[in-house]
Amino acid sequence: MDELDQKLNATFDGKVLRKDLLHRIKKGTNVPTFVLEFLLAKYCASNDQAEMDAGMEAVLSSLQENYVRPDEANAAQSKVATKGKHRFIDKVHVRYVEKEKRHWASLENFNSQRIAIGEKFYRDNDRLLEGGIWAEVTLVHNDIDEDDYAFSIEDLRPIQLTRFDFDRYAEGRADFTRDEWIAAVLRSVGLEPNKLSKRVQMHFIARLAALVEPNYNYIELGPRGTGKSYFFSEFSPYATLISGGQATKATLFYNNARRKVGLVGFWDTVAFDEVGGIKVRDPDTIQIMKDFMANGRFSRGAEVIADASLSFVGNIDVSVQQVVNSNEYDLFQPLPPELDLAVMDRFAAYIPGWEMPKNSSEFLTSNYGFITDYLAEAFHYQFKHTNRYEEVSKRIRLGKAIEGRDEKGIKKTVCAFLKVLHPNGPPTDDEFEEYVAYAIECRRRVKEQMNKRKPDDEFARINLSYFKVSGEEV
Repeated sequence: MDELDQKLNATFDGKVLRKDLLHRIKKGTNVPTFVLEFLLAKYCASNDQAEMDAGMEAVLSSLQENYVRPDEANAAQSKVATKGKHRFIDKVHVRYVEKEKRHWASLENFNSQRIAIGEKFYRDNDRLLEGGIWAEVTLVHNDIDEDDYAFSIEDLRPIQLTRFDFDRYAEGRADFTRDEWIAAVLRSVGLEPNKLSKRVQMHFIARLAALVEPNYNYIELGPRGTGKSYFFSEFSPYATLISGGQATKATLFYNNARRKVGLVGFWDTVAFDEVGGIKVRDPDTIQIMKDFMANGRFSRGAEVIADASLSFVGNIDVSVQQVVNSNEYDLFQPLPPELDLAVMDRFAAYIPGWEMPKNSSEFLTSNYGFITDYLAEAFHYQFKHTNRYEEVSKRIRLGKAIEGRDEKGIKKTVCAFLKVLHPNGPPTDDEFEEYVAYAIECRRRVKEQMNKRKPDDEFARINLSYFKVSGEEV
């Protein structure tokens, strides 16, 4: 254990684990990191080697007994029929079938679309209806021939912490320097900070912004295999990752037939994977998206207000240097035509994905970090309950070229950095200026590319700046 490991174990006993344990069991399973670490936390949140070895055996046994692989669905059904009941670890979805006027559950890898479920389960966990949740679920076999289903859910326990003490988390932060905390956060998501430059560390922290700051919209485009979608598919139970084909008005925003809010009403973060492949057939969807990205609300008969942040991640297939040197292309080139300048202007930040390292075991840590679910709860709490905007507004001094959407985007990026890195209070002046400079750079990248696409006065004010405490404008 290094000094940071010792400090984390002393301050957050039972809330941290060794990340190489995850790497050892992750291979060969299609289970999100937060689910695996939920199991590891049950058995391996210790620094005693014998306890960890025994815990690893328990986790592997639990996965072998309770996790169903897609090609084992028939065997899993047979197991329930033979034993009468069995507990599984799987992603559970619930849908309402209008013709039958009832709800049916399905498990992602169980291959049955008609699993009976009691109302209390989807009433208490509304995300079952919108994207599904990972859970420990007990299925029982139904022997009544007259019924039109073979399986029902007896018990369902979402895989996430039941209690989280934010005050304790914030108090613990006070024991660490800012740079130690950056290292702790990066190790918590599986990365070894000593292998990353300071600038790349900032990019990784910026990827977390949408998980802590409501109504925050950002884009990251870059090469394949750099982990752009990881935080939304693996890290947090409060984020959902969707493909381009799912970008419909009913799915995202509002289903008129069901009179229900879409994904933005149920998730902290909705991330669009492979954003270049988004196909929007209904122009109204884009208009609603613009309204929502601008102020977190939209009107379709009734006004709908929601906090969800939108993240757009995708690939750039051409050389960034080529794009920079070209008058014909810009860094928004991969976006479909529907995501026009008005959508782009609503991005608070553009993270330069081409500066991120390719996924490699070289960058993985074997040190201690927070249990993923614990850190995800800390972020979720701040997403819902803390607002740092006024604090940022009082300290920040921006230059004259800054316009309305620039100011809002820059401030919200800084807010996100404060929530991730300073949950216990304000940063120093030097730290604050570092976040402001990074936020301005990421917003400037948005403006520069829009100006390249439309080289007139509308987006010409790209020399964004701020004033340091010394009074110097940079």
